[in-house]
Amino acid sequence: MTIVWLNGTHGAGKTTTAALVRQLIPGSRVFDAEKVGETLMDITPGLPPTSNFQHWPPWRPLVVETARHVLAYTGGTLVMPMTVLVEEYWREISEGLARHGVPVRHFVLHADQDTLRARIAGDTVTGPNSPFRLRYLEPYAEAARTWLHAEAEVVDTTRLTPAEAALRIAESARG
Repeated sequence: MTIVWLNGTHGAGKTTTAALVRQLIPGSRVFDAEKVGETLMDITPGLPPTSNFQHWPPWRPLVVETARHVLAYTGGTLVMPMTVLVEEYWREISEGLARHGVPVRHFVLHADQDTLRARIAGDTVTGPNSPFRLRYLEPYAEAARTWLHAEAEVVDTTRLTPAEAALRIAESARG
């Protein structure tokens, strides 16, 4: 049982690639940790205001606990497409999983800024030029420069199709 974590900013192709990786790794499932954040956002009355549910202290341990319990129940591989750009948050999640003996293969889907902007501009699912998605381009660039690329296997999706990126990830994760 293992986790294939797909990190990177919005527009890098995490969700699309995750679905394709799942098809390439037998016995795998996709778990989007954003659903944990959505659950926290549904609490009434609401939790203290924040710009991102990842800032709520319960989010990170709930991601760890959910992932480890799902893996204990199903076995196999969890493919987790989730942007984590705060190093402290990544450490909390990865160390929490390690304490439970859950290995994590951490990949960062990268693309240059022009490519990311073009993908966000043409997004038909969340809508073109999403201010939320655009707001994370600079924090991603900063994380990439300071810690993120050193903590993961970087897959440059600038000129790769999602299928090509998924194949590289699946081959590396199996390998």
